[in-house]
Amino acid sequence: MTGGEIAGLIAAIAFAVLVVFLVRILMQVSKTLEKVDKTVAEANTTIAVVTKDVDILSRQVEGLLVKSNDLLEDVNGKVATIDPLFTAVADLSESVSELNSSSKNLVTKVGGLGKTTAQATVAGKVGGTAMKFFKNKKQNEQTGGK
Repeated sequence: MTGGEIAGLIAAIAFAVLVVFLVRILMQVSKTLEKVDKTVAEANTTIAVVTKDVDILSRQVEGLLVKSNDLLEDVNGKVATIDPLFTAVADLSESVSELNSSSKNLVTKVGGLGKTTAQATVAGKVGGTAMKFFKNKKQNEQTGGK
């Protein structure tokens, strides 16, 4: 074997080893691509399901918003109907408060008058009783204590 043949043999063996390594790497890449394909397919399925669910959810939210707006309009109409009632209650409350203040003032004035009247009544009764007592005493002295 000459040097050229040996070099050719070494090159052929090196090429065969290179081909074997390339085949193994390509097989691993192929397996990885299969896994990536499966993952991409699962991701696409998941995206399709999520899109469908989001569409359903958005329709339901839209219906809920329409109902909420109708309910809000109804409540606003009813509040507008009840508003004069609250105004009347506020006016009545103010009138009752004024009446209460006036009655307190009247009671205070009459209370002072009542004390004077009560004192005069007590004084009159004490005076009347004292008059009866002295009258009886005088009669007893005139009759001789009998």
